Amino acid sequence: MDDFTKIRIKKIMDKYTEAKIPKHLQNQMRLIYKIRGNNVTLLEERPAYRGEGWTQRDLVQFRLDGQGEWKVYWRDSKDKWHWVEDIEANKDFEQQLMIVDQDNRGIFWG
Repeated sequence: MDDFTKIRIKKIMDKYTEAKIPKHLQNQMRLIYKIRGNNVTLLEERPAYRGEGWTQRDLVQFRLDGQGEWKVYWRDSKDKWHWVEDIEANKDFEQQLMIVDQDNRGIFWG
C-alpha cells in the first residue's frame, strides 16, 4: 500500500471508528483499526473482565490485492481468515466498508 493510500485509509477509518460507537458507550466498547502491509483490520475493544486494560476481538479484515482491489475477510474461531466470496473485490475501500457496516448477514457484528 503506497503512502497516499495509507493516509487516505487512515482518514476514512479514523472518521468511521470515531462515529460508530456513541460517546456515552465508549467506556464500554470502542473500535480501533490496524494497518499492516496491505491489510486493514477492524477490531472491537471491551474492558477486560478481570484486571485493567481492554480485550480485543478481530471483526473484519480488508486486503488490498495485486490488482488494486479490496477483498473482505472474516475470522473463524480458530483465528483463520476467510475471504467473504459473496462480497466482490472492489477498488473502492469506502464501498467495502459500507457493505461491512450494513452486515446484512450478521457475519461481522454479532
